[in-house]
Amino acid sequence: MWTNTARAQYARAQLILPSDLTGAEWAVLEPFFPQPSHVGRSRKWRLRRIVEAILYRLRGGLPWRILPPCFPPFSTVRRWFYLWRDNGLWLSLNHALLLIGREAVGREASPSAGVIDSQSVNTTESGGPRGYDAGKKIKRRKCHILTDTEGDLVHAVIHTSDIQDRDGAPLLLAEIIWRFPWLRYVFADGGYAGDKLREALRKIGTAKWTVAIFKRSDTAKGFEALPRRWVVKRTFAWLSRNRRLAKDFEQTIALATAWLFIASIQRFACRIARHCNHIG
Repeated sequence: MWTNTARAQYARAQLILPSDLTGAEWAVLEPFFPQPSHVGRSRKWRLRRIVEAILYRLRGGLPWRILPPCFPPFSTVRRWFYLWRDNGLWLSLNHALLLIGREAVGREASPSAGVIDSQSVNTTESGGPRGYDAGKKIKRRKCHILTDTEGDLVHAVIHTSDIQDRDGAPLLLAEIIWRFPWLRYVFADGGYAGDKLREALRKIGTAKWTVAIFKRSDTAKGFEALPRRWVVKRTFAWLSRNRRLAKDFEQTIALATAWLFIASIQRFACRIARHCNHIG
């Protein structure tokens, strides 16, 4: 519920644009971005403003060429965006902020349990990989995410919608098996049930993981909040507040994945900065 206290806590009226970073949020992010070189020409544009331009595009969902003139040229912003996508900065930054955020609230840095789910996303005429979703009877992409039990994004994989959940889960979990060695429990819905997933997990070296399935009751009518399941659904809702993620506008899966991690990074920066200010 929005109260006067909550509104004041989340207000961003002091910023030029609501998508801009506060000083505390940039202090969280700045150490992870490349520092200026001591040789060659000095930077014409501050990295903070370039990151804010990327966040503006994330929140507004607009094309590169429609960036307002208050930001650096779109070609400059786009070049940095692609560089950070290709060198894995967005992925590593999300990983680091997850650990920092968990420690900030007194939890172990590496999660021991996670919640997995997928969501089909409509694509546009931009093309790129798509698959036929037999359930929705439309060509789409599917976003597969794993969160911790608080709903923070641990990892994400985007693939075509013709890949079923029990086949997409190993694609996701195989990428985090070494980064989160203490992860042992995964909560999932009925779409992940069956021996096929267990066999796939055994092949990628996660045979000791426990996959707990929470199924919807056959007698339930209307909405039913399943244990642990609402956490990952809420994360999808958080991410979908960004218009760039309302549809999959990207021609490549790498681009779509990058924007997903940027949305998570923005939320991490806001929450960590707010927690540090509260402690201070």
